[in-house]
Amino acid sequence: MSKKPWGYQPINNRPDPDWDLNPQTDSVRAGLARSGFGETSEALYLTSGFTYSSAEEAETAFKDELDHYLYGRFANPTISMFENRLAALEGAERCIATGSGMSAMFAAVACLVSQGDRIVASASMFSSCHVVLTEFLPKWGVVTELVQGTDRAAWEAALSKPTKAVFIETPSNPLLDIVDIKMVSELAHKVGATVIVDNVMASPVYQKPIALGADVVMYSTTKHIDGQGRVLGGAVLGSEKYINEQFQPFIRHTGPALSPFNAWVMVKSLETMFMRVERMNANAQAVAEALEKNPKIKAVRYPGLKSHPQHELAMKQMNGAGGTTIGIEFNGDKTAAFKFMNALRVIDISNNLGDSKSLITHPASTTHRRLAPEVQAEMGITESTLRLSVGLEHADDLIKDVNQALAK
Repeated sequence: MSKKPWGYQPINNRPDPDWDLNPQTDSVRAGLARSGFGETSEALYLTSGFTYSSAEEAETAFKDELDHYLYGRFANPTISMFENRLAALEGAERCIATGSGMSAMFAAVACLVSQGDRIVASASMFSSCHVVLTEFLPKWGVVTELVQGTDRAAWEAALSKPTKAVFIETPSNPLLDIVDIKMVSELAHKVGATVIVDNVMASPVYQKPIALGADVVMYSTTKHIDGQGRVLGGAVLGSEKYINEQFQPFIRHTGPALSPFNAWVMVKSLETMFMRVERMNANAQAVAEALEKNPKIKAVRYPGLKSHPQHELAMKQMNGAGGTTIGIEFNGDKTAAFKFMNALRVIDISNNLGDSKSLITHPASTTHRRLAPEVQAEMGITESTLRLSVGLEHADDLIKDVNQALAK
C-alpha cells in the first residue's frame, strides 16, 4: 500500500500578484493555505494536536527553532488562515483569534497591565467591557479612568498623566457615540500608552483603526464577520512586537482558544462580508431616515444621519458610512417600548447584532442590565432606549414593519 494518500501532490506555488490587491479580493483569497490535495475551499483541520518525525524535532519545535504546529490551543492551520486573512483586511502585522469577543477584549488589555498601572477608557461601551475595566482589573490593582469619549478636553486631562493603555469603543454600543481615534491616539502616544480599539460596531469594512493611529484592534467576530448567527469568536490584531511579546504569551497560558470549526465558518464568512455589510449599511441608512420622520420616535442616533452629533467625524473616520446599528430613543416609557417591540413582525427580538437578520433589543433590561442605573444614565441609556441592528432583508419591509408596530 502506498504511503502517500491517493491524489496527493506537491503544492502548486504559483507567483503572487505583483500589485496590491483590493480588500474585497483579500477577503476571498488572503491567507489561503492549500494542502497537497489542491482543494478549492479552505480545509477544516479538526485536530487537537500534531505529530513529529522524531523526539529531536519535537524539542526543536518547542524551542521555536522550527516552524511546526505544536498544539491546538496555540495554533491550527484553519485558524491561521482566518487570522492571516483578517490581518490582511485590517492592515495589521499579525492577528490572533480567540474563542469570543470578550476573551479578546480581556486578553488585549490584561496582557499589558500590572499592579499600579492606569487605564483610560471612553465611558460608553458594552457592559461586559465596563465590568472588566471597573470591577475585575481593580482587583489586580489596576485603575481605570472613564472619560466622555466625545470630549477632547476630557481626553487631554486624562492623558496628561502616566497611562499604560487606552481603550476605545467607537461607535459605542448602544448609542453610537463616535470617538476621534486619531486625536486620542496622538494624545495617548505622548504618554507612552497603547491604544486599543473595539471595532465591532464599525466592522473591518468601514473603519481601519490602525491606519488612524491605534496600536491594537479587537473584534467579536461573531458580529459582521460571521454575521449569520452561527458561531462565537474573537480576534486581536496589532504589531508583531505586541503580539509576540505581550499578547501571545498571555493567551498561551490562559487558553482562550478558538475552535477550528468556528475559524472555518468565519474564514468562509469573510468571503461575503463586504457584500453583507454594505447591504446592511444601506438598509440601516434607509430605516434611520424613516424613523427620524416618525413623531412617535423622540430621537434617532445613527452616524449616517446629519442630526448625529459626530456625523462629520463619522463620515471621515468610517469611510462615509453610518454602520449597521441604530440607537432609538422612544417616546414614552419602558411599557411603550416593549409594546413596540412585541408588535414587530419581521424584526426579531434578540441581544445580538451585526447579523444578517434584523434584531432589536432593550439595552437597559438586556445587554446593559448588569450596569448600575447611574452608569446607564451616564451612557445615555434610559428605559425608552432601543438598539436596532439592521440586517439583509429588503429595506421596504423593515420600514413597513417598524411603521406598523409604531401605529399600534
